Amino acid sequence: MEVLLNKITTFGNALPGDITQGLIWGILAIGVFITYKILDFADLTVDGSLGLGGVVAVVLITNGVPVPLAIFIAFLAGCCAGLATAIFNTVLGIPGILAGILTQLALYSIYLDINGKANAPISVDKYPLVISSRYVTAGNDIADIIRTVGVALAFVAVIIAVLYWFFGTEYGMSIRATGCNSAMSKAEGINTKATTIVTLVLSNGLVGLSGAILAQYQGFADVNMGRGAIVIGLAAVIIGMVLGEVIFKKHFNFVAKLAFTVMGAVIYFIVLRVVILIGLSTDNTKLFSALIVAVFLAVPYLRSQYAVSFVRAGKKSAEYLARSGAGKGDN
Repeated sequence: MEVLLNKITTFGNALPGDITQGLIWGILAIGVFITYKILDFADLTVDGSLGLGGVVAVVLITNGVPVPLAIFIAFLAGCCAGLATAIFNTVLGIPGILAGILTQLALYSIYLDINGKANAPISVDKYPLVISSRYVTAGNDIADIIRTVGVALAFVAVIIAVLYWFFGTEYGMSIRATGCNSAMSKAEGINTKATTIVTLVLSNGLVGLSGAILAQYQGFADVNMGRGAIVIGLAAVIIGMVLGEVIFKKHFNFVAKLAFTVMGAVIYFIVLRVVILIGLSTDNTKLFSALIVAVFLAVPYLRSQYAVSFVRAGKKSAEYLARSGAGKGDN
C-alpha cells in the first residue's frame, strides 16, 4: 500500500511537468498534423528541424539576443529546413519521404556547424528564459507551476488561433484542397507545388519553434534531441484524432482537430509517465512510442472492419429470417 501511495505521489508531482512537456511537443504535433493530415505528405524533416530550432535559440540567447527574437529566428530556421525539403520534392522530383530524410541528415551537420559540439546548455539563472522545467518540479510554489504551464498553453492557443484563421482563407483552403485531391486541384488552377512548399515551410517552422521552447524548458539543446520526434508527433496526432472522432463524431471540426492534436501529445506524456511508474525501463520508451502509434493507427481500421462485419452479420440474419418466414408460409 505504501509503495502504491508513493507512486501516486510521484505521479502527482510529475503531472505539471508532463502537461507542460506535452503542450510544447503539441506544437510539433501541430506541424506534423499539417503535413500528415492536411497535405497528406509524409515529412521526416521534423527529426532534424526540432534540434535546429533548439540550437539556434540557445546559441542566440547565450550571445545576447533577446529571447523573443531568438525564438522567432528559430522559427525561421525551421522554415528554411522545410523549404529545403520542399525544393527537393517539388523542384528536383525527389519523393517526399526521401526528401525529408535527406534534409534531416543534413541538419545534424548544420547543428554541429552552428554550435561546434553536440550539446548546448542554457540556464534560467543566467538568462531570462520564457519557460523552465525547474518551476514545475515538486516543492515549487503553485504560482510558478501555473505560470509555467500557462506560458506553454498560451503559445499553443495563439498558434491554433492563427492557423484556424489561415486555413480559413482562400489560400489555406487551396492547401487543404491540394491534400484532398492534388490532380483535381491542378485542374482547378491551384499551383500545387507552391501550396506544398508553403505547407512544408509552415510545418517545420512550427517544429523549429517547438524546439526553441523545448530547449529552454529542459535547459539544453542536443544534436539528438529530435531523434524519434516524428514518432511522438504521429502518436499525438493519431491519439488526438481517434479521441476527437469518438467524442465529436461528425462535429469534429478543424479547430477541434488542432486542439485534440495537442491534447494527444499531453495524453502521450501522461501515459508514458504511468508506464514508467509501473516498471517499464526508460530504455524502452522508443519501443513504447512505436507500439502506441501502431495501436492507435490500427484503431480506425479495426473499427471499420468491425462495422463491416456487423453489417454483414445483420444482412445474413435478415436473409435467414426471410427464408424462415418463407418456409413457414409454404407450410
